Order: sequence, then structure tokens, then C-alpha cells
Amino acid sequence: MGEGKILRRLIESDQISSMIFWGPPGVGKTTLARVIANRTKATFIDFSAVTSGIKEIRAVMREAEDNSRFGEKTIVFVDEIHRFNKAQQDAFLPFVEKGSIILIGATTENPSFEVNGALLSRCKVFVLQGLKPEELTQLLARALSDPRGFGDLKVEMAPDMLEAIANFANGDARVALSTLEMVVLNGDAQDDHITVTAETLMQCISKKSLLYDKTGEEHYNLISALHKSMRNSDPDAAVYWLARMLEAGEDPLYIARRVTRFASEDIGLADPRALELAVAAYQACHLIGMPECTVHLTQAVVYMSLAPKSNALYRAYERAKADALEHLAEPVPLVIRNAPTRLMRELDYGKGYQYAHDAADKLTNMQCLPDTLAGREYYVPTEQGVEAKYKARLEKIKDWKARHRKPQED
Repeated sequence: MGEGKILRRLIESDQISSMIFWGPPGVGKTTLARVIANRTKATFIDFSAVTSGIKEIRAVMREAEDNSRFGEKTIVFVDEIHRFNKAQQDAFLPFVEKGSIILIGATTENPSFEVNGALLSRCKVFVLQGLKPEELTQLLARALSDPRGFGDLKVEMAPDMLEAIANFANGDARVALSTLEMVVLNGDAQDDHITVTAETLMQCISKKSLLYDKTGEEHYNLISALHKSMRNSDPDAAVYWLARMLEAGEDPLYIARRVTRFASEDIGLADPRALELAVAAYQACHLIGMPECTVHLTQAVVYMSLAPKSNALYRAYERAKADALEHLAEPVPLVIRNAPTRLMRELDYGKGYQYAHDAADKLTNMQCLPDTLAGREYYVPTEQGVEAKYKARLEKIKDWKARHRKPQED
């Protein structure tokens, strides 16, 4: 919005095109729409995704079509556009394509996930960042001095109190202003001035509302932060992100499930006990719930962070999956098929099967993969932790099988 910046130039020249404002609450998305409404010569229609449906959309589109016949532009502002489903968003698409309307959407959710691709491709996305504490402090100071705020009152507040409110607001100007209002209205009124004490301030900001939405982008951002902190062997970061999620109301069982996945995806046989501990933590969360289970999850994420890392199991499955999808109809070798009926035995089901327990080394040279995949290697162990032992064992097995390979395989 600075001098010469693209959005400011578009507004000042009244050359607005379809766009989406994406950012956290209280950063000015709706305010920007109001600025555009006051500066444009186009018809401005304010629309809420919370209270409107297909019927209301069609009515607005008819109005826009009528305006376009007389050469008038129509700007439709949709607050919380992510709340519209696909069908509702699709209702805008033909009118945006024809130029009957200029669509401005506001959303707190990532538009890549929440806005239809066809509609998104026709909109310029502007990312609005949360306000910095020093910017919120300036805003609060202006609210105290401006007649549109508390300028007509004599309010006594120490500068560090404004900074405390700014830090509490977590980038949200709306929260900052409403908190200031609460603090001032609960101040000590004497004669013609109001004094805000530290005690009053602390009562008003005693509980911070954490930035979190269990179904939105921040949900995935935080679980990603937890997963990657554990993968990076950083227990301090892992415990912090764990606390952020739990204190914001996340389901502990969801976190426990993700930790269980991590135990095999990122640790695997480098430390087989990781999976045992993850499952135990899940059971503990299921048995006693919040807030007692926080320590069990802390134990689990710290253990995962400190454990040796290996993604060999994950990579093994991905390699096997690629072959399984490409070779969908490969028959199971006859030698390892069950033969419960006489007909199956007559068809050589199970013929030549070698029972490993009967062998001296508990190993056989029997081929278990389909002929087209014979010799494929999916599991490639690392040298990390206990997996080094499994690697050595696998190498001995492969060496034995190479030495005892059937003549026809040579």
C-alpha cells in the first residue's frame, strides 16, 4: 500500500481487477475492501460467505449483468470466501470470465486449497502479513489520542502497557483495539480522567487466544513443524510445537497418531523401540486424556527427536508401490501358492515349496518375487542405530542366497 506500490496504484487509478486478499485475522483485508469501495466509480456489492447461498449469488449476478449493459462496472466483495463450497464458487466463475463482475475475496485460509483452481487463476492474490508489535503499538497510541478513539478522554497508561497489548494481540489489529477498549472501560475513573493500572491490564490479557484452526492451514503448518523438528533431532523445537498444538485445543490422539507414523517413517529399524513407545503414548492418551497425557506425548516426541534416523522403510514401500502399480497383474509364483484342494495340487500350486524351518541355516533359495521382478531390492538399510545390525544380517542372507542360487537362475 506504499507510494508507487502495485495495489495502491490500482486503487488510485480505479483499475481494480479480480483479486484475493489472503492473511490472518485483523490485518486489514475488509478495510482494504472498504477503501476500494470509497474510491471506485463502480457499483460495489458487499457479500458475506457466512450468510449467503446460491440464491443470493444469482441475484447479485443478475444485478451485475444489468449494470454491465449500461457500461457500469460491478465489484463484488466476498468476505471469508473460503466458506463457500465448490458449487457456490463455481457460480461466480462465468461472470468473472465474461467481465460482468470484478471479484474481490478475503480469506484467512490458503487460497491454493480453499478457492477453486479455475477461479483462482483469474484472480491476483495479495498476501497480507500480520502486523508487527511496534506497528500495533503505534495504532494503539493513535487510538488513545484521536477523537475517533479515546482522544476526548484523559487516559493515563504507561507506554509499556501499550506494548503489552500489542504483544498479546499477536498481529491482529482488531484484537489489539478491542483489548484497549476493554482496558480503558475497566480503568479507574476519577474526576475527568481514567487511570489504567497494571492489575487491570493483566486481568484483561490473562489468557491469550492461540492462532490455530484445527481444520485450517495453521493446523497443517504446526503438525509439519512438529514432524520436521523431530526429524531434525531438535527436541526443544519439537516440544514447543507440541505445546502450541495442545494448548490451542488439538486432539492429543491426532498428535499421537502422527508420532506413531513418524516412528516408522523416519526411524524404523534404526530403533525398533520407537514404534513401541509411540503406540504406548497413544494408548496413554486414550486412557487418561488431557491435560494429564501431555507428559506422555512429551516423552514420545523427545524420544523420537533423539532416536537415530532412517527412512529406509518408507523408501522401501515407495519403491515397492511403484512396481506394484506398474505390474498390477503379476501372478503369484506357483511355488508359494497355497494348495488346499486336489485341483490346485494338480495344477502345481505349492510344488517345490521349501519350508525354511526345515533348513539347517533357516534359509532357502526359493524365489518369492514374480519372474519379471526377480532380483528387485526395495529395502536398503542404513548404518544408523540398530539398523546397522539388520544391514549386516541382510548382507549375509543375500550372500548365502547368491552362493546357493539355483542353476537355472544363473
